Amino acid sequence: MTRFNLALRLLFRDSRSGELTILIAALIIAVTSSTAITLFADRLHRTMTLQAADFLAADLVITSPERISGTWLKKAGELALTRSETAEFSSVLMENDELLLAGVKAVSPRYPLRGFLKVTGADFSDEQIVASGPEPGSVWVEKRVLSALHLQIGDALTVGEKALTISRVLTYEPDKRGDFYSLSPRVMMHADDLPATGVIQPGSHVHYFFQFAGEAQSIMAFNRWVKPQLNPSQRIMDIHQDRPEVGNALNRAERYLGLSSIVVILIAGVAIAAATRRYSERHFDATAVLRCLGLKQKEILWLYGSQFFILGMLASAIGCLLGWFAQAGLFHLLHDLLPDAIASPSWFAVFFGFATGMAVLLGFALPPLLRLKRVSPLRVLRRDLEPLPSAAWLIYGLAIAIIAVLIWRYTEDFKMTGIIIGVGLIALLVLGSAVYGILWACQKLLPSLPLTWRFGVQGLIRNRQASVSQILAFSITLVAMTLSFTVRNDLLTDWQRQLPEQAPNHFVLNIFPEQQAGFQQDLDDQGLTGSRFYPIVRGRLVRINGIPVQKIVSKDSQGEQATHRDLSLTWSEQVPDENKILSGKWWTNDSPGLVSIEQKLASSLGVELGDKLTFTIGSEQLQAKVVNIRSVKWDTMKPNFYMIFSPGTLDGFASTSMTSFYLPENQKHFLNELVKRYSSVTVLEVDLILKQFQTILAQLTQAINYLLYFALLAGFTVLFAAVQAGLDQRIHEGALMRTLGAHRQFLRKTHIIEFALLGFSAGILAIGLSEIVLFALYTEVLHLNYRPNFLLWLVMPTLSGFFIGLAGFWGVRHVVDKPPVSVLREL
Repeated sequence: MTRFNLALRLLFRDSRSGELTILIAALIIAVTSSTAITLFADRLHRTMTLQAADFLAADLVITSPERISGTWLKKAGELALTRSETAEFSSVLMENDELLLAGVKAVSPRYPLRGFLKVTGADFSDEQIVASGPEPGSVWVEKRVLSALHLQIGDALTVGEKALTISRVLTYEPDKRGDFYSLSPRVMMHADDLPATGVIQPGSHVHYFFQFAGEAQSIMAFNRWVKPQLNPSQRIMDIHQDRPEVGNALNRAERYLGLSSIVVILIAGVAIAAATRRYSERHFDATAVLRCLGLKQKEILWLYGSQFFILGMLASAIGCLLGWFAQAGLFHLLHDLLPDAIASPSWFAVFFGFATGMAVLLGFALPPLLRLKRVSPLRVLRRDLEPLPSAAWLIYGLAIAIIAVLIWRYTEDFKMTGIIIGVGLIALLVLGSAVYGILWACQKLLPSLPLTWRFGVQGLIRNRQASVSQILAFSITLVAMTLSFTVRNDLLTDWQRQLPEQAPNHFVLNIFPEQQAGFQQDLDDQGLTGSRFYPIVRGRLVRINGIPVQKIVSKDSQGEQATHRDLSLTWSEQVPDENKILSGKWWTNDSPGLVSIEQKLASSLGVELGDKLTFTIGSEQLQAKVVNIRSVKWDTMKPNFYMIFSPGTLDGFASTSMTSFYLPENQKHFLNELVKRYSSVTVLEVDLILKQFQTILAQLTQAINYLLYFALLAGFTVLFAAVQAGLDQRIHEGALMRTLGAHRQFLRKTHIIEFALLGFSAGILAIGLSEIVLFALYTEVLHLNYRPNFLLWLVMPTLSGFFIGLAGFWGVRHVVDKPPVSVLREL
């Protein structure tokens, strides 16, 4: 207790004298930023996951061609899960001598479990939000059904053998998917009316969807219980696979949020290391006196370690409290942009913010503190006797290990963690050597420089190791800010580029070859722009290198899903837009028998270059050799394919074509004319999917903007603390120069030049390092197109030189006004 009391007294004295002000400020800012971003990211992730569940109308959905076992429903009841079900099928509707192939959806009373439906009345203007589907005896239809069959609200619509009354126009349903049943003109009816229609008979092609909702733990328990019992025709739907246009946006947003958190941690670590180094150097004399009084090395370490532990506990607690209010304020600012139902704050996220503060303090403050236990008692007589620094592996290894663990925790991505740490370390070693070389070269230029510039450059050269450390520290800070800013811009640009204002909102299938020219002419007459026509041949992958695919694919994998159904096969002379060749080469025009496969499917099936794939097309089989593997952006709302063949490979097989185009709302009537003119085609409308995607994208964009501003604010504040932490030596040197006759204005100019050169050098290194890391991140993790930003090469060094020079000048502005005697007495 005596030693603990001594530690408290020393801690209280240091806090009163201002010794710990910078370190406390850096730690509080770090924990506040980390806690706020962790809380915000956690709540945003759970909110978006909750909203993403709205896209499935449930927390978990099982799709099956037949009704599921009653045992499964009993198990769901035991876990207190609410459930609903829908049945989807195609049916030809006939009214007023008109025919229409529609997608019929029969829903149970509790549908939807998540999300809502939107309907309108006869005037089509007063849109209402409702929580359940139509009543028995009534039916809701999409607007195009009315115009195609010449019907109005209140008329009867016969589905099979059952006449139902049209009560409302359906304008929105949360789980509208991109399949044939969902994208045909929709008719929604009550499940109780389904038997009376007589449509569902043994052998009928029906898709059943069984929805479940409840507590997260119950959903996970039910998922684990039911998954092993699924047969090949049944599967559990997932937002990332079944709604890729939403899932991919969420994946990229989650990775960016993790990157934003890493930014604050890196900057905070730099500041804490600099502040602790200053603290330890200013306590060498006091530690030497304690050693003379009999304290052993381990007792010295315990004395200062306990102080920092108490300091870390208090600062982390304050930071967590401030972080809680910061994220609450951030959600308040964004309340108009986010969903009405926001997930509640997680106490685990608060605890993680607290633990992050302690971990960062340990990783970056412990190595400088270890020098204190090595202080020799002889220092009371020889002030120049400084303890040896800690081993390099300890100084850097501990910090790197802490950062690596935190990066993995934020991103949950080993690949991203390895890329950031590995590429960053290699680049820092190279850049550190380059800085040493630049400082050595600058020494040769000193005689030719003006006096103020000579003293400014000498301030950097005099202690090269410290200058290199500071330049690299500032470089890390600037790299973190640059990464956050650049990735944010490119991420949002990539999203916006995928969904331009006139993104295709209609897909047309089953266009016969002889209809293609006339169809294109009709689009041109209406002034509609569309994608190219893609030939389609339906076929199924049956063998890989002669081995049946059933022996290769794993259960519930993408490969299993793709091989249990017919695929849309096409051919092309050129690589389609938004496709990128990852391995192999594209073919020439006269190379039949070759095939290109999508990357994720190839990985799931274990397909490599040179493998032979066998397809069944109708009653015939076709073999093709894999010559390239490509990545596909499924969220571009354009036609995409797992398999693309070389021209000539599919000759002799019957084919149809598909295309996509944008149709404004005021030209919707054109669809009815199109279907009448080309009775064989199927028109799929994806307007609602686009609106859903654009809504969630707008919310993510605004949230990312605010996160960026918050991270940058924390970065500049901690950057100023890092500048302040290294000023003692310059203060003493300034006092000596004033004693020798230097004027205040001269000292101010040399300080500005020194810090400006420091910032300019850090800016140049930061640009080089950030470009390397960005290239690795874009190509290996985020899968974005990498383009060097030459504007940053001009802006970053200039801005960093200005701000770091200004921060350095601000930190020493009062020193030049102090009498030299008072400064020298502190030595």
